Amino acid sequence: MPEIFVSADKDLAEGERRIVRYETNEIGVFRAQGEVRAFLNRCPHQGGPVCEGLLVHKPEEIIREDKTYAGMRFCDKTLHLVCPWHGWEFDVASGAIAGDGKVRLRTFKTVSRGGNLYVLV
Repeated sequence: MPEIFVSADKDLAEGERRIVRYETNEIGVFRAQGEVRAFLNRCPHQGGPVCEGLLVHKPEEIIREDKTYAGMRFCDKTLHLVCPWHGWEFDVASGAIAGDGKVRLRTFKTVSRGGNLYVLV
């Protein structure tokens, strides 16, 4: 399985990303929530550069005990990647689209070896 060099492990800090090329594709590599994740930089919606989008915590509605709306907040536990073209949101932990999870980003395994990060393609 080919390996693509990303960066020195220490050079990819929490919340940062790198875009690497493999043949005619781009792969976005993120360190988020203590894990290194890698996705094909192509949104399944219309092919937008999804890995160049914002990383945001999942928005949640606040519902009072009487079932009335009390505003919005961001969930600390779930991080989303938002495609810059049309706003499709994907869970960074799984690559699944927010909501029903039927659509997913193509994921790649990563490995840290000898102080460097690599994507396995």
